[in-house]
This record gives sequence, structure tokens and C-alpha cells, in this order.
Amino acid sequence: MLGLFVGGAVLSNAFRLAAQNSFDAALQADMDGLIAAAEPDPGGGVMLADRFLNHNFDRVYSGLYYQIRSGKSGGQISRSLFDKEIDPVNEPASSASKGALTWGSAQGPENQRLRVLSRRVDLTPDMRSDADYTFLVGGDMSAVDRQTREFNTTLFWSFLLLGLGLIAAILLQVKVGLAPLRKVSRSLAKIRDGEARRLEGNFPTEIAPLAGELNSLIQHGEEVVGRARTHVSNLAHFLKTPLSVLAAEADAQPGPLADMVKRQVFSMRRQVDHYLSRARAAGSLDVLGNRTQVSAVMDDLSRVIARIHVARGIVIDAECSDDIYFRGERQDLEEMLGNLIDNGCKWARGRVRVRCEKSAGRLVLTVEDDGPGLSAEQRAQVGSRGERLDESVPGSGLGLAIVRDISKLYGGFFALDQGSLGGVLARLELPAIL
Repeated sequence: MLGLFVGGAVLSNAFRLAAQNSFDAALQADMDGLIAAAEPDPGGGVMLADRFLNHNFDRVYSGLYYQIRSGKSGGQISRSLFDKEIDPVNEPASSASKGALTWGSAQGPENQRLRVLSRRVDLTPDMRSDADYTFLVGGDMSAVDRQTREFNTTLFWSFLLLGLGLIAAILLQVKVGLAPLRKVSRSLAKIRDGEARRLEGNFPTEIAPLAGELNSLIQHGEEVVGRARTHVSNLAHFLKTPLSVLAAEADAQPGPLADMVKRQVFSMRRQVDHYLSRARAAGSLDVLGNRTQVSAVMDDLSRVIARIHVARGIVIDAECSDDIYFRGERQDLEEMLGNLIDNGCKWARGRVRVRCEKSAGRLVLTVEDDGPGLSAEQRAQVGSRGERLDESVPGSGLGLAIVRDISKLYGGFFALDQGSLGGVLARLELPAIL
């Protein structure tokens, strides 16, 4: 666009100069004709032969004028000036060399801008200094100005259309040229949302290597995470087996030493379960395409946990739309939601209400029971790892801590509050598939 602007300015200036040079050449030709037609008369004036003059000198206010000045006769003007005179801004000085041309400007008889050419001439053969005459020829610049304006207008609209065409061409080129990249972007979005596992489709030759490298990178990430999970699971298995042996031996040996061993074994088992859950969740974050339907997980967990507490008659009221998806692995959602529902059932008198919804692009899960509830101090204490308010209720005390840790790994939020059923309301926010 800057090039068009500069080019337009150059063309406009070139046309203006060309038009003015052409106008000046015509004025100079009229000046030559006027001088050729001039002859001095005995009274100090000038006689003109009409055959050498431009006929526009005879039409009043025609736009072409002359004026002849001499020291003796004062001045002589063309019929086109009628009763006006030319008073040029620049005029040859008395000391100027004879025959020299001087260009200037003046105001015409109709207040128009005139281009004026002046020249000192000696019409006598012996070149006497007292026979000097000053010839002035003036031309109306209105036609030149009009032509310049018309050219500039045409130039402006032409360059404007050219510029708009160039912009349209650039936008079209960008749109067509970047279309394969937009296709890659849409494919990656599908992978992120769990709708696909790899970049699919035919890509141009220039983009195909990029798509192949991205697919290889995704596959490599999945393999790395898979190996890490396998190592963590193997480690947990190797640790649980010796712990089970120690627990069995401690059960067979009564006494304070055996009780201490059993407490330490129980503590180690809790720690193994806790960090196994965290490692599995952390590995899930590095895998693209994780997509879990919340309603399916909620229904399965509600049925299983309701059977566990069937003797107490606990009713689990679960509702969730089928179009809500968690951006993560099913196993992690089961870990978090299962702990919350199970914890609600342990404290509920008869009812646990489970709800899910999308709010501001986030998945919001709430689990509420009709139990005795907790004070603000107790709710803060419950969040501590392994902290249990009532030892008579079965559990390890790690459930809510696991929920809090896994939700943080996903960039989520977990909090406890007072529920409308009288018990505790657990609120869990997680990333959702939009």
C-alpha cells in the first residue's frame, strides 16, 4: 500500500509537470509569434502584423493575453485584456540581459491565475538601448489545473481499486494458503476433545511432514505415559506384597510389637494407594484426547456404592445430562467422584444427592448428604491428608485428600460447604469438553 501511495504521488507530480511544460511551450510559441509580428513605429510604439498572432489575443477574456511595455509609449495590451493590465510577480529587471526569458505569475482580468512569460527585446537593427521593449504573454492556468485535478481523480480511483484488488488477492491467498494449517488445527482440536486419536485426512505435500511428526509425537507421549503407569503399578504391586506378608505375620503374633507393625503397615498401604492415584492422574494429563462421559460414570458409581450401603437404606439421587464430558481419564473421575459419593453415604442418614452441570466452560460436580453436617473448623480439618473426625466410621482418611490432589492436577477446585439437605455439600470443579 505504501508503494501505491508513493507511485500515485510520483505519477501525479509527473503529469502536473508535463502539463505545465506543455503549457509553457505554447506560451513561448505565442511569445515568439508576438515578437515576430512586432515592428517599432516612429512614435515609440509597436505595430503588429496580425498574421503572426494567435487569434485568442483578439477575443475578450479568452485566457491568452499580451502586454508590450516601452519607456516612451507606456504600454500596449491585447484586445483580450479589454481594459485590464498584467501585473506579473516576476518581471525582467532593467539590468537583465536582452532576450532572456523570465517566468512569473499574475492575476488575470477575471481573477484567474495566469502563467506569465516576460522578455526584453530590442526591435531596432542597431540595438539602441532606448528602443528596448518588454513583452509579456500570459495564459490562464485553469485548464491545466482542471486537467491535473481530473487526472488525480482518475488516478485516485484507479489506485484505490487496484489497492482493494491487491488486498482481496492477498486475503484470498492467505485463506487458501493457510487452509491446510486450519485443517491441522481442527484435527488437533478433535484430538484434544477426545473425538479422534490421530491427525486424519489428506494434507498437501508441504504440510504432510508436519502432520506425520505430530502424530509421531502424540504416539510417543502415549507410550511414555503408558510405560510410566506400568512402572508405578509394578512398584505398588511389589510394595503391597511384602506389606501383606508383614500384616499376616503381625496378625499371628499378639503383643504390642505386632500392633505397632500392623499400624505401620496400614499407614504404608494408605500412602501407596494415595501416591499411586496421584501418579496415575499426573500421567493422564500428558495424554491428548482423554474424554469421559460424566453421566455414565455417575450412574455406574451410584449403583455400585448403593449396593455397598444397602443395609442402611441409603438412596443415591444422581442426575446428569448425557452431553457433559470430563476432559480427562475415566479412572481419575471414578477415583474423585467415587470417594465423594462413598463419603456422603458414610455420613448420610438416608439420602445422597449427586448433580453435575457445565458452568462457564467448567464441569461442576456436587455431592450432598442429609447427615449431621460439619462446622467450618471441621470442614477445614477434613481436608488434611489422613485426618479423620470419627474413627468409628470405616475408611483411611485419604479419600478427600485424594480428591483434592487429583483435582489440582487437572487445574480444578474442590471445596466443602453446608448443604441444603442439612449435611455437607462437596463441590468439585474440573475441565470440561465444550
